[in-house]
Amino acid sequence: MAAHTSQSVAKAAGDGVGDDAAARGRSRRTDSRNPGGLRRALATHWYAWAMIAPVVLVLGVIIGWPLVRGIYLSLTDANERNVSRTIGARHIQATYEFVGLDNYAAVLSDPVFLQRLVWTVVWTVACVSITFTLGLVLANMLNRTFRGRAAYRMALILPWAVPGFVSVFAWRFLFNRDSGILNKILDGGGIAAVPWLDDPTWAKFSVVAVNVWLGVPFMMVALLGGLQSIPGELYEAAEMDGASAWQRFRHITLPGLRAVSMTVILLSTIWTFNMFPVIFLLTRGGPGDSTEILVTQAFREAFVASPRDFAGSATWGVLILALLMIFALVYRRSLRKQGEVW
Repeated sequence: MAAHTSQSVAKAAGDGVGDDAAARGRSRRTDSRNPGGLRRALATHWYAWAMIAPVVLVLGVIIGWPLVRGIYLSLTDANERNVSRTIGARHIQATYEFVGLDNYAAVLSDPVFLQRLVWTVVWTVACVSITFTLGLVLANMLNRTFRGRAAYRMALILPWAVPGFVSVFAWRFLFNRDSGILNKILDGGGIAAVPWLDDPTWAKFSVVAVNVWLGVPFMMVALLGGLQSIPGELYEAAEMDGASAWQRFRHITLPGLRAVSMTVILLSTIWTFNMFPVIFLLTRGGPGDSTEILVTQAFREAFVASPRDFAGSATWGVLILALLMIFALVYRRSLRKQGEVW
């Protein structure tokens, strides 16, 4: 009886082992018949892939190819005299050569780069901080119910609706030393005319003021949307608990706007760092070179200098991209340390 029982147990165990082996074999055969992850994704989401394919193609042509071309030119000595060109019926082949990282070494060792970088950082920090503060104040004001709120919203959004170059030319007229409206008003009050665009300090103040005027509407609209997403019950409960207006702002409004603030600060920093139209159209980088930022310097290398230095301009452009990427990575890491997901 014991022998029979042990044989039955052994048989059952053997059958179990055999079943497991058979199951693993079937699983392997099934897995081998299943397509890979990429093929599964394409088969399941083919419509989405088909919709985004034209966008990816256009971005690759508009952004990808110029970026690759710019990186390549930054490793050469290409300029106006040695690139390929056509003069009448004669086509001249390119004669520029590969020089490696010589352009980067030359730019980074040039004191001009440090000067442009310092002013670009100061310009960006000043514009973003002032724009964010004013946008937050205006958003809080417009988040309340009062008569004529819609009209005030339209008036404050108007600078965003006007094309940038039109706004800059309007401000250039306002800042004119001899016939500008601002100096006319000051003259009426017995104050001497201010050299808004002719003095380095006043020129820096002017470009910051114009960029803030252009950027406040976007910041205000974004923060206003964030304010309207904060539940009103939180403010009511805090008020019942005796919290002051400052305490409600500090412990409810600011934490509630954290996600929106992270995004708008990042976007505003990138846009301001590369804000070419305001600087170029308002001051042309002057007086002298006091308001030149990195991106206007890159433009000057490619289109103003003689001979036009395409390799140098590409080098400045690649360095600008590298600086912005470093900033984005540091910004992302700091947000993760604070427990934010971005």
